[in-house]
Amino acid sequence: MKLIQHVQYLAYNPGVTPKGGGLPGINVLKNVIGSINLFGIIAAVGALVISAVVWAWGHHSGGHQAEANGKKGTVVAARCALLLGAANGIVAFFSAMGTQVH
Repeated sequence: MKLIQHVQYLAYNPGVTPKGGGLPGINVLKNVIGSINLFGIIAAVGALVISAVVWAWGHHSGGHQAEANGKKGTVVAARCALLLGAANGIVAFFSAMGTQVH
């Protein structure tokens, strides 16, 4: 009976927590992810500029489909930039929320 209670306790609390420095290459991984994030932000800026140009061109030329696609592209690029810029905060928020689950 004691063994079953011990296994049940481990199922609820395995005692695993995130720990920095446990594996080699953490700093390299952080640099790679940071570079990918920067690349994504630069791509979002480019997409925003292109979408704004398509929007303006569609508006001034009477191309309603081009105007609608430019608007959609502008919104998507802006949302993408928002998520990329807030990635650290979003992950930190949900990680902190996850530590409160018991």
